Amino acid sequence: MAGSTTPDAFPLTARAAARQAAAARLPGAALGVAAGAVALGAVAAGRAAAGAVLDPRRARSRVPGAERDRKREPRTVVVTGASAGVGRAVVRRLAARGDRLALVARGEEALETAAREALELGAAEALALPADTSDAEAVEAVAERAENELGPLDVWINDAFSTVFAPFTLIEPDEFARVTEVTYLGYVNGTRAALRRMLPRDHGTVVQVGSAIAYRGIPLQSVYSGAKHAIQGWNEALRCELLHSGTTVRTTMVQLPAVNTPQFRWVLTRLPHAARPVPPVYPPEFAARAVELATDRPNRREYWVGASTVGTLIANAVAPGLLDRYLARTAYDSQQVEGEAAPPEALRGNLWEPGPTRDSGPEGDFTAESSPSAARLTRLLPWRFR
Repeated sequence: MAGSTTPDAFPLTARAAARQAAAARLPGAALGVAAGAVALGAVAAGRAAAGAVLDPRRARSRVPGAERDRKREPRTVVVTGASAGVGRAVVRRLAARGDRLALVARGEEALETAAREALELGAAEALALPADTSDAEAVEAVAERAENELGPLDVWINDAFSTVFAPFTLIEPDEFARVTEVTYLGYVNGTRAALRRMLPRDHGTVVQVGSAIAYRGIPLQSVYSGAKHAIQGWNEALRCELLHSGTTVRTTMVQLPAVNTPQFRWVLTRLPHAARPVPPVYPPEFAARAVELATDRPNRREYWVGASTVGTLIANAVAPGLLDRYLARTAYDSQQVEGEAAPPEALRGNLWEPGPTRDSGPEGDFTAESSPSAARLTRLLPWRFR
C-alpha cells in the first residue's frame, strides 16, 4: 500500500496507536456504509463535526454537569494577538473562568496591561510574552516558557495578524510578504510549536481565529484574503492528518464576521478615507464567546459566527460570480468612512513595528454600530455548506 511507505510525522501514544489500528481494521464495506450514512445524514452529521452556527450561551448550557465542571478547571492557554481586539476579548473571557494564560503580541506595554487586567479578572496566572509570531524560533521560545512557567499546554489560540488596506497594485512586494508571514505563517508557527508538545501527550486543542474572508475574498483586502485562504486550506489538510493519526489533539477554525476592533486605527492603509469594517459590525465580546466555545468543543471542524458570515459563505457557494459583481460595486464604499481621513498611525501602519504603545483594549471606533442586537449567533444552518 502506498500509505505503508509514508512516514508518520505524528508521535502516537499507546491509546492513539490503538485507535488508529482499530480504524485500519474496518472492512471496506463498512466504510462505504458509513460514508453513505454521512451523505444521507449530512445535517445531523454536520452538527457534530462540520461547524454549526450556534449561540455559545445556549450551547454551553447543554454541556452535562460533570463535563462542564471539568472544562472549568484551570487550563494552560496561549493566545496570540492578545493585546487588543478579538484576542484581548478572548483573554478577558478565559481570565474570568480562571485559566492560566500566556499572552503573546509585539507591543510590550499593551501586553503587560492586558496581563494585569487578566489577573484582576480572575486568571490563575497571566504571563506576558512579547514576540513576533512570524519568527518561528521566537514562537518556539514562547511555547517553551509557557510550559515551564504555567504547565503543559491545553489550548493554543492563533489570532495575531496584520494587513494592508489598498488595491493590490498599490501593495509593495515586501509588504505583501510581511502580511503573509504574520497572518499566515504566524499561525503555522504557533500550531507547530503547540503540536510538538500536545501530540506526545495525546491532549490539546488549537483554535485558528479565521474570517468569512477565508472563503470569500474582498476588494481592498487582497493580501489579507490570500492569507486567510491559505490558513483555511492548510488547516483542513492538518485536520485530516490529525484524524488519520488517531490522536485526540484537535484543530478547529472560527470564521468571524466584521468585528469592531482597534485595527482600523493603525493597520497600513492607502485608501483616500479612513478604513472601517463592512457592516453589519459585531462587538469583540461576541467573537470571543465563539472562540471560547471552540476551545470547549474542538471536534467541530469550524464555526461560522454571525448571520453575515453564514449569508456571505452561502452566497459565495451558490453564486460566486454574482457576489463578485456585488462586492465590486459596494465594497469600496463600505470599507471607508466617508469624509474622514485616515489617522496618522494608519498611514505608517503596524507591519514592521507594533501598533500604538497605549492600551487599546478590544473595542474599536464603531461601538455605536456593534449593538447587542446585532450580536446573535443564528441557527441558520446546522452544517457547513460546501
